[in-house]
Amino acid sequence: MDLALPEKDVCRWGHACIKANRVYTILLDKNDKIITYSGILEFPMETPKKFKSGKNEINQEVFRKKKEVHDYMISVVKPMNGVIVIIKPSKKSNYGNLVNILDLMKVANIKTYSIVDEFSAEEEKLLASN
Repeated sequence: MDLALPEKDVCRWGHACIKANRVYTILLDKNDKIITYSGILEFPMETPKKFKSGKNEINQEVFRKKKEVHDYMISVVKPMNGVIVIIKPSKKSNYGNLVNILDLMKVANIKTYSIVDEFSAEEEKLLASN
């Protein structure tokens, strides 16, 4: 089985890093709430966006982000590198919403994604404020 892992660039001090513009995080919460952001939450590339599960807007947003990252990677001559999606279901989210997002990863042909159950303090604040 092939395992798709993000390509790592070498940053300062010899550590591997990933370009923040490739990272797209999807937070799942109670009441079918979905919040997305690009890059690192402390320094988001755009304002976090709120969606409801089951609505077409989240699908359109994932396809938009995939195209945006693809276009950027072509411009820097790395067309094989795509968007990296981090899916973070909260303890209050429901299983159906997670399944819907996983289905979306398949439909959108997102090759690199991960389910993470840890939230930063900033992400907890973001969920609480919306």
